[in-house]
Amino acid sequence: MTSALLAPVHHAPTATTTRAADHWRGRPVAQAPDWPDRDLLDRVVGQLSTASTLVSPQECDELTTRLAQVARGEAFLLQGGDCAETFVGTSSLAIRRKLETLLQMAVVLTYAGSLPVVKVGRMAGQFAKPRSTPTETRDGVTLPAYRGDAVNGIGFTAEARRPDPRRLHEMYQASAATLAIIRAFLTGGYADLRQVHAWNQDFVARSPVGQRYERLADDIDRALRFVQACNMDLSGSRRVDLYTSHEGLLLDYEEALTRTDPRSGRRYAGSGHLLWLGERTRQLDGAHLAYLTTIDNPIAVKLGPSTTPEEVVAYVELLDPHRRPGRLTFIARMGAELVRDRLPALVEAAGSAGGEVIWVSDPMHGNTITAPSGHKTRRFDDIVDEVTGFFEVHAALGTHPGGLHIELTGDDVAECVGGGEPVAFDDLHAGYESACDPRLNRSQSIELSFRTAELLHTNFRAARAVAPTSTEPSRPS
Repeated sequence: MTSALLAPVHHAPTATTTRAADHWRGRPVAQAPDWPDRDLLDRVVGQLSTASTLVSPQECDELTTRLAQVARGEAFLLQGGDCAETFVGTSSLAIRRKLETLLQMAVVLTYAGSLPVVKVGRMAGQFAKPRSTPTETRDGVTLPAYRGDAVNGIGFTAEARRPDPRRLHEMYQASAATLAIIRAFLTGGYADLRQVHAWNQDFVARSPVGQRYERLADDIDRALRFVQACNMDLSGSRRVDLYTSHEGLLLDYEEALTRTDPRSGRRYAGSGHLLWLGERTRQLDGAHLAYLTTIDNPIAVKLGPSTTPEEVVAYVELLDPHRRPGRLTFIARMGAELVRDRLPALVEAAGSAGGEVIWVSDPMHGNTITAPSGHKTRRFDDIVDEVTGFFEVHAALGTHPGGLHIELTGDDVAECVGGGEPVAFDDLHAGYESACDPRLNRSQSIELSFRTAELLHTNFRAARAVAPTSTEPSRPS
C-alpha cells in the first residue's frame, strides 16, 4: 500500500474463482474453528463474497516487485505489528503509534544498515490466531480456546468463547477502518522522512534508545539539508510504501475476498497484500497450502525447528513453481538455541531448488517462556541472539539475511523482559496488555532495529569485500 493507496476494488466472483476454490476444499483444514451455526457462516461468507476487496491486484504486484529486490540482496524486509489485533484496538492513536514505531525502525535500518527497507505491517487482518490446544481450562471449567476476535471473545465465559461467524464481517470492517487510518497517515504528510523528530516526541524521547534515535535523526536532517542545498530531488523522502499482511488462517474468509483480476485472469486474495502459512498450518497436503497455490499475492511460510530440507524443497516446488523473485518468503522461527544448528540445511535446500526465495528471521515465537507470574513472555537477549544467529548462518553460507518479522506495539507495555530500558518479571503484572503473545514495546523495538542495523552493516561490508571484480553485480541468493 503506497502513499497513494488505491481505493478498494470490487470484482464480482467468477466461474474461475469457484473452480479454484474446489482445489483446497477437499483437503484437511488445520486449526479450523468449530462454527456451531453453519447456516449463519454461509450467509456471512456470501455477504463477504460480494463486498469490495481491501487491497488491489496492482498493489500486490507492486509488493512482489519490491520483495524481488529483497530476494536479490538489494533491500531488507521489515514486517511487524500485533500478535493478534483486536476490535477495540482499532483506534487512530493505537494504529498511529504502531506506524510510527515501524517507520522509526525502518529509518534506523535504512540509514545505519545501508539498504532500502520494504515495510510490511502485521495489520488490517491479523485478527485470528492458531492455538496449541483447542480448549482452555480454569478452575475446573473447560471452554473453547480464544482464537482471536475474528472467531470468539477473550472473556472466559461460554457465551464469549462460542465461535460466532458474524465476527468475520466485523473483522472485515475493522480491517477496512485500519486501512483508512493508515491511508490518512501516509497521505497526510506525517510519514514524510523529514518528520523523523516528530515521531519521537513521547516516552521514547526520554529513554536511552530514544536519545540514540534523536542523534540519528539529527544526522538525517543534516543530510536532507545538504541534498536540498544542492538542488537535488527530495521527492523520495516524501514517499512512503507500507503494505499489510496477516496469517491466512480462516479460509472461508480468505476465499470470500478472493477475486480474479479481469485484466490478467489471475486470482488475488483481497484481504491483504501478503499472506503467510503458520507453523501449525503448513502441512503439505493441507487446505491452507492448497489455497495459497491459487493466488498470485506474495506469500510466506513460517518454518519452525522441526522443518526438514525436503519440506523446504516441496514448498518451493508447490508455491513458487515459476521461480518468481519476490513470490516466496521463508520466515524462520527456530529459537535462539536452535537457529545456528537447524537453519543452514534449510537455506541450502532452498538454494538447491533454484529460484530466489527470501529468508526472514522471526526471533519471537521460538523464544517464548513462562514467567514466575504465569505470564507468557520473551527475553530480549534471546530475541537478539536469534537474530544474530540468523545473520551468522547467512554470512557462513554467503546468502542474504533478508528481513525481520516481529510482534510489536507502539505502546509502553511490559510484556517482553529485558532491553536497554529493562522490563523485569515483576513489571509484567501492571504492564501486560496483549490478547495473546508478548510483544516488544516501542523502546525495545527500536533498540532491536539498532542491533539489527549493526549486523546488516557488518554483513554489507563483508559482502562488498568479497564481491566479484567483474562488471556484473553480485546477486546473493
